[in-house]
Amino acid sequence: MIPPLPAFLRRGLLAALFCAAAQLSAAPEKWAAAITKFTTADVKHPPPRDAVLFIGSSSIVKWTTLAKDFPGVTVINRGFGGSELADSVFYADRIVLPYQPRTVVVYAGDNDLSAGKSPETVAADFKAFRTKIHAALPTTKIVFIGIKPSPSRWPIRDQVRKANALIAADCATDQQRLAFVDTWQPMLGPAGLPRPELYVADQLHLTPAGYAVWRPLVALLLK
Repeated sequence: MIPPLPAFLRRGLLAALFCAAAQLSAAPEKWAAAITKFTTADVKHPPPRDAVLFIGSSSIVKWTTLAKDFPGVTVINRGFGGSELADSVFYADRIVLPYQPRTVVVYAGDNDLSAGKSPETVAADFKAFRTKIHAALPTTKIVFIGIKPSPSRWPIRDQVRKANALIAADCATDQQRLAFVDTWQPMLGPAGLPRPELYVADQLHLTPAGYAVWRPLVALLLK
């Protein structure tokens, strides 16, 4: 007999079914207001160049302790919640290239796969992102934080693992300018399931303990 899933994973499965029914395909224009808010703020208070730019979906938006977590590093947060990797490609001209960052840390892919995109599409979107960045900023380093093993998206774990593997392989082709951060294994418990203490009640976003797992892995690549 197959043992029952832990309660937190059952809740996650229910949340995943609800989200899957509600998700629509990516539409970059729906983020126009959020991007305009960034660019308007940039006019008033121009961000420093040669900083470390964090971009991507809600896991970046909610990483509100970046400055404290990376002391001595000038950081810029340009996450916009609910976005997909293709959205970061679309808006790179406005919220990446003008800052001329020395490093770009990107986290996206959760929403893409949940919306039905294939791992191959997510990997192709990453290639489009790094190609666009390096065409304008050839020395900028790009760090991709691997898609996390969220309880709410445990049903698509095989797609997540495949997308991560494809992006990691792409990063390995240019180790001077690309790096992949494996978050999968560090966020699993002894039974091979997501560690519940790393996630808030929605079983998708991270608790401070979750970001504490990410921080040293990213920090190693910012030196």
